[in-house]
Amino acid sequence: MSEELKKMAAKAAMSEVKSGMRIGLGTGSTAKHFVDYLGAEVANGFECLCVPTSEVTAAQARSLNIPLTTLDEIDSLDVTVDGADEIDDQKQLIKGGGGALLREKIVAAASGKMVVIADTSKQVEQLGAFPLPVEVNKFGLGATQNAVQAIMDEFNAEGDLKVRTDENGAPFETDGGHLILDASFGRISDAKALSDALLNVPGVVQHGLFIGLCAKAYLASPDGVVEIG
Repeated sequence: MSEELKKMAAKAAMSEVKSGMRIGLGTGSTAKHFVDYLGAEVANGFECLCVPTSEVTAAQARSLNIPLTTLDEIDSLDVTVDGADEIDDQKQLIKGGGGALLREKIVAAASGKMVVIADTSKQVEQLGAFPLPVEVNKFGLGATQNAVQAIMDEFNAEGDLKVRTDENGAPFETDGGHLILDASFGRISDAKALSDALLNVPGVVQHGLFIGLCAKAYLASPDGVVEIG
């Protein structure tokens, strides 16, 4: 059922795109369905120019003959469609479960509109049950980790801080060559204050709190798709 719900949300978001648009393509299992739907439209003559948020999404888009560009070649996008690991009633998000949070945030910020697609299991009253991904530079990892842990203590985090690893047990590397710390807060009382605190740590490149970026969300349940925003 979960994959069907993801497809429902992705299909609903197709109403947000029109031929001729410049579109940001998200990363993850739900965004993958959106890229599939977009590829089917491109095959039927739909015109667009897209910026992918990961190498995985780029490869999928190329396989579907979706025209790609970069934010070096164009400076803005009309819309970005992407998934989320959590979304609250203020449309604040936690993203980065797939490890693409930095590029996802750059693309979302360069877009006139960010549209989130997910199933209703991702909808929460308060962010934080999903571990918050914090993308960090490899240099000075120990010092950065200590600084992030101090912030977690300040915000009364209920869980621990771990360096993300891949399926082989090695440190997971992002497309940009960074590492990810997964910070289990349990509940995040003040997302904006936490965002500011994390970004003040010199070794932190970016984090998975998306605040003030999501304009609309399509959330699918067995009863249908709910539109928020």
